[in-house]
Amino acid sequence: PSDNNSDVYEQITLPAIYTFVFIIGLGANVCGLKSLLQKWKSLGHINVFLLNLGIANFLLLPTLPFLTAYYFMKNKWIFGDAFCKITRFCFNLNLYGSIGFLTCISVNRYLAIVHPLKAKRRITVRTSVAISVMVWLLVSAQSLPDVLFPKNSPNRTEKCYHTTSNEYVEDYLKYSVGWTLTGFVMPFFIFLGCYGHVTLVLCRKNTINKVVKQRSLKLMFILILLFSVCYIPYHIFKNLSLYSRVLFSTNKKYPSWDKGVFCAHQISRGLVCLNSVLNPLVYLHVLDIPAQLQQLLQRFRQTFTRLFVSNYVSVPVAQTANRAIS
Repeated sequence: PSDNNSDVYEQITLPAIYTFVFIIGLGANVCGLKSLLQKWKSLGHINVFLLNLGIANFLLLPTLPFLTAYYFMKNKWIFGDAFCKITRFCFNLNLYGSIGFLTCISVNRYLAIVHPLKAKRRITVRTSVAISVMVWLLVSAQSLPDVLFPKNSPNRTEKCYHTTSNEYVEDYLKYSVGWTLTGFVMPFFIFLGCYGHVTLVLCRKNTINKVVKQRSLKLMFILILLFSVCYIPYHIFKNLSLYSRVLFSTNKKYPSWDKGVFCAHQISRGLVCLNSVLNPLVYLHVLDIPAQLQQLLQRFRQTFTRLFVSNYVSVPVAQTANRAIS
């Protein structure tokens, strides 16, 4: 459907969100990866998953200015069909690569807390690299069929659909449901299982350090936020929107709930890109950046006290001594 509300969501809201994500996400990911490389040796094998999470973010960010231009120009794609497919492919690699590596980080934290001895023996840097390669291969295999679907209508070649044209929407819905189950639902259940068990262990065991408990619960909160805000709405409304289009292709009429789902889907497309802004919170948390900032602030206070407060105190004393002499 195309009305004033849908135009607002697609041509104003999406470009605004993409611009925000590009600016903030670029800065946050550069800072995060710089800190990661500085502390590479001290982190252990989890740094491999964190690095790949950063790479997934950088696959999306360079494409956002082109998508912003597309929606800002009222859905007119001027960069060619090949680049349209590359842009959409990078979007999907970012989305499902992020989900994959966040799941790997969740399993890693689960093993470190629940089975620490097994984790030390079995999980090495080489194992982490092998798992990362498998994740990229699986994500690429899941995303590749999307490239094979047409991204524009035969009579409207300037379009760059994020799904496909109406002629192929029924087949695309079947593919999308399977993609959702393997690329999102399965990792999400693994995530829930890991952190459900971790929460039970943290609550029952008094031997676990309080700081470790707090850091684990904070990481769980960040990951729940990511899944709740970025991933769950996108997959629900994407498939509902596709189903609505399938109903239209058979009945020549959109269902009554289509307009609400369409608007929600446009918003969820913006929210899913926020994963590139929220993902750095994961590796900044693991790197313990807040603690580093706290140390820097403490040093600044000490320096400020030595330089200014001590000088301010010493000046009246010196003046009083001079008056006594005179």
